[in-house]
Amino acid sequence: MQRTNTQDTLGARERQLQVLLLRGLAGDAQAYREFLAALALHVRGFLRRRLYQRPAEIEDVLQEVLLAVHNARHTYQPQQPLTAWVQAIARYKLADYLRRYARHDALHDLLEDDSGLFAVSEEAPAEASRDLAKLLGRLPERQRLPIVHVKLEGLSVEETARITGLSSSAVKVGIHRGLKALARLIRGSEEHED
Repeated sequence: MQRTNTQDTLGARERQLQVLLLRGLAGDAQAYREFLAALALHVRGFLRRRLYQRPAEIEDVLQEVLLAVHNARHTYQPQQPLTAWVQAIARYKLADYLRRYARHDALHDLLEDDSGLFAVSEEAPAEASRDLAKLLGRLPERQRLPIVHVKLEGLSVEETARITGLSSSAVKVGIHRGLKALARLIRGSEEHED
């Protein structure tokens, strides 16, 4: 069961990133910025596992990977898995970096690791996702669904209105009220911890 949930989560992450990339390629600058920001989190984890002995260099390699993704964005084909495309770029940039700055044996060891780019990179984000899911579960559907669709999945207000059957203004109100309710829930849980 755990493996299925992990696979579902990884698949959802990839689909979300693919949607943002495709919207960005179609001219949606905001979606493209969101794609790069989200991708940076995954690539940083990927690099952190491989450059753990060189933590100061992670951000430099990350910037090289993101620049390469940006420069090669026109080569991405929607029927191709985003993971494979990005991971090939990330591995190439990591190998290029290691050839320039590291010993040959380190190059082999660091590239041999088969853990995926979209593998869960940190325990804290997984815990935060579980905590967020619990908090969202306490909200009424009219607040929870707009937050999930617009704020977490990156859909527009209009798309969310179509999916949920709410009006656009009800989606906006749901988000506003839902975020306020989440803030109250978070403050309440922090007071109980003290």
